[in-house]
Amino acid sequence: MPLLNFLRENGQWLLAGALLSLLSSFGQTFFISIFAAEIRAEFGLGNGAWGGLYTLGTGASAVAMVWAGGLTDRYRARVLAPFILTGLALACLLMSVTTSAVMLVAVIFLLRFCGQGMTSHIAMVSMSRWFVAQRGKALAFATLGFAIGEAMLPLSFVAMKANGADWRGLWRLAAVLVLIGLAVLLVLLRRERTPQSFAQTEISAGMGGRHWTRREAMHHWLFWIMVPALIGPPAFGTAFLFHQVAFTGAKGWDHIELVRYFPLYTFLAVGAGLCWGWALDRFGTGRLIPWSHLPAVAGFTLFGLAETPAMAGMGLACYAVTTGSQATLPSAFWAEHFGTRHVGSIKAVTMAFMVLGSAIGPGLTGALLDLGVPLSTQYGVIAGWFLCGAALMWVGTRRVRRSLAVAA
Repeated sequence: MPLLNFLRENGQWLLAGALLSLLSSFGQTFFISIFAAEIRAEFGLGNGAWGGLYTLGTGASAVAMVWAGGLTDRYRARVLAPFILTGLALACLLMSVTTSAVMLVAVIFLLRFCGQGMTSHIAMVSMSRWFVAQRGKALAFATLGFAIGEAMLPLSFVAMKANGADWRGLWRLAAVLVLIGLAVLLVLLRRERTPQSFAQTEISAGMGGRHWTRREAMHHWLFWIMVPALIGPPAFGTAFLFHQVAFTGAKGWDHIELVRYFPLYTFLAVGAGLCWGWALDRFGTGRLIPWSHLPAVAGFTLFGLAETPAMAGMGLACYAVTTGSQATLPSAFWAEHFGTRHVGSIKAVTMAFMVLGSAIGPGLTGALLDLGVPLSTQYGVIAGWFLCGAALMWVGTRRVRRSLAVAA
């Protein structure tokens, strides 16, 4: 189907996916980390303590995702999303009034669970289920919401802080924006593309022509060989964003010198995401996904060696190519290899791993910082992690290619 016809016929559902991705930004690390300096000063936290609290709240959200993520197999997006987005708005309000470290952990849990976890999960599962032949294009379009959030929110909220806006007031503004987004979403999803009652007829099978349950998928070796690759981007991409203030401080740069490259990063991530989505529909995830982590190897190598903001910007440009693949390829991978009938439950576990990774990354790198290990050294090791993950994916996808051909 020509692209313009595809967009015209499916516009409201594609916009719904992109809006959900955008609203998840308020629970993503790139947004929360904007307020790292204020939160640490408010509660007297060092890098390690702040990272530890963040890890605790995010880790709890990962555990909750294992159960809650399966709800996408039982309820329509238009039924489930309002509850989750209301919880996200509440979390933003609570952040504006939190007064203790204990309460801070609970707020981080809500932000991460409702934002990064469930809102983005609903978006990607909906795209994977609503679209089959054009799944790559649909997922790529939905990821535009992530890109817009990464491009606009850090710059705009940092600018508002620089002009004297109170950081707690900015969290109240975030809550209002979430509720406005919810109202728009309800209009877009007044008619859902694939009602649950039709789900049994609009499905695609996975390896061996089967629809794998979550239990069966987790007993297959392919699931576990993908785990290191699953953890890499959320763990270390999150760590980079989480410690962006510490990174620029150690380099002797102003924070804004790094943030100004974020729009370039977003622009490249969007372009890469669209390219990955087009290639996915043409070649399938098995042939593409092993290559998706190689740009991250170059990116973190450059972060470790960077002596100027421009060099760090080059690293962001490289990492953007990997970022562009992440919402598209992994989501399609599980649907393509294990079928769509239980994809919500399967992806709930993979999302839990990703959320857990985003919990481990900031805590681990923060603890190493407090022990005197500079971020430049850590980023060199992280580049090696991405290289190993790419190798594992290459081995795994080659071994299952024949059983995937049976499904086709």
